[in-house]
Amino acid sequence: WHGELESPLGQSLIKCDPAGKLAFVITKVVVDPQAGEIAAGRLFSGTMRKGTAVYLNRAKLDQRIQQVYVYNGAKREIVDEVPAGNIIGIGGLKNGYPGETLTLEQDTPFEAISHLFDPVITKAIEAKRPSDLPKLIDVLIQVGKEDPSIKIELNQETGEHLISGMGELHLEIIENRIIKEKNVEIVTSPPVVVYRETVTRKNAEPAEGKSPNKHNRLYFTVEPVPDAIRQAMKEGKITAGRVKKKDDSVWNALSEAGMSTQDTRNVRNIFNECLFLDDTRGEVHIGEIIELVNDMFEDVMNKGPLAREPCFGVMVRLVDVKLHEDAIHRGPAQMYPAVREGVREAMRLATPMLFEPVQTLRFESPIEYMGEISKLISNKRGQLLDMIQEGGSVTVVGKLPVGEMFGLSGELRGATGGRGSSFVVDQSFEKLPYELQGKVTAAIRQRKGLKEE
Repeated sequence: WHGELESPLGQSLIKCDPAGKLAFVITKVVVDPQAGEIAAGRLFSGTMRKGTAVYLNRAKLDQRIQQVYVYNGAKREIVDEVPAGNIIGIGGLKNGYPGETLTLEQDTPFEAISHLFDPVITKAIEAKRPSDLPKLIDVLIQVGKEDPSIKIELNQETGEHLISGMGELHLEIIENRIIKEKNVEIVTSPPVVVYRETVTRKNAEPAEGKSPNKHNRLYFTVEPVPDAIRQAMKEGKITAGRVKKKDDSVWNALSEAGMSTQDTRNVRNIFNECLFLDDTRGEVHIGEIIELVNDMFEDVMNKGPLAREPCFGVMVRLVDVKLHEDAIHRGPAQMYPAVREGVREAMRLATPMLFEPVQTLRFESPIEYMGEISKLISNKRGQLLDMIQEGGSVTVVGKLPVGEMFGLSGELRGATGGRGSSFVVDQSFEKLPYELQGKVTAAIRQRKGLKEE
């Protein structure tokens, strides 16, 4: 929690005060056939009572608690109220997700819950019967709440529904649950890999973004985020979000990671391990457009210039602006295209690259299959990291690109006579080999219906 410790909520949290301000963090959501959605978590301060009106700080919504539960082993027991310090369940929330902070009125939320690995495999999913479509949407939203490591994207305009997970098996389990537990027949597309985009150098000259009416011009440079700052973001020392004017905690964290004092004061947004800095000086109208620039910065970091894949490790600087005097000529319809094209063009000039997800797997099998497992790893563009023999069994550790791992579990069973198993122990993104960059980029653009560049 990064709020003010001297504030009423801060003091209540320090004392774990049952009579203090309410602060409850959701860590898990389960769907009960009779009780509906139950949000479980810890009550850090205050007392949770049935009928309490609460504020969801991330969803920015007011809702009312319909039921309060305590856990007695695996069973839930209904109670009227529970004091601070307990693990409890609450019923009646429609928009409660893991990581949400509930208070009585708007306040500083706890840090968002981060997960060890990011989703790296995506499938399109649709209902076999069109009449089941509304039910499928509800089920996907439920699945996203129950398993936060799954990412769900629902595009109401195109009707496309995407589900992303840690691997083929993870998605197969979710699909099976949708069919068996939720009783919805579905059709899925072949799985595709989620890549990442970044830049490898700073662009020499600022890139220009022009508004459609030609009255506004914005100039951007981009460069890679320094490794120390990226590592601090990964470790949670630098919190993501839009930066307020005087946010000492973020400034101090950036300074400790090696950023200059001037640059820390210019940071306006931290998003997806990317930074946006406003380096302009004395611009009269900059305060009126900065939120629009933030919106489009986040949009481009979600959909990069190469193949509209998410970006990471990109530092975007707004270095100059030329704005129309009249506010009506610099609204969202004018600023959004200018920012989007300016940032994308700056990235194109900074030698953008695709990074691919790579997983480190531990294979276990009888020792006679050691050679087969080694061959399987090398055939999939993999790298053998370690080999440990214990009695009649062997443990092989290898690093493999996720894009080469489709069908791996079946091939492993075949190579080991069904006696081998594998486990993911680590995951990272590494630079896609240079000879594959153009081919993979073109394939993704074709799949997404983007014009060739």
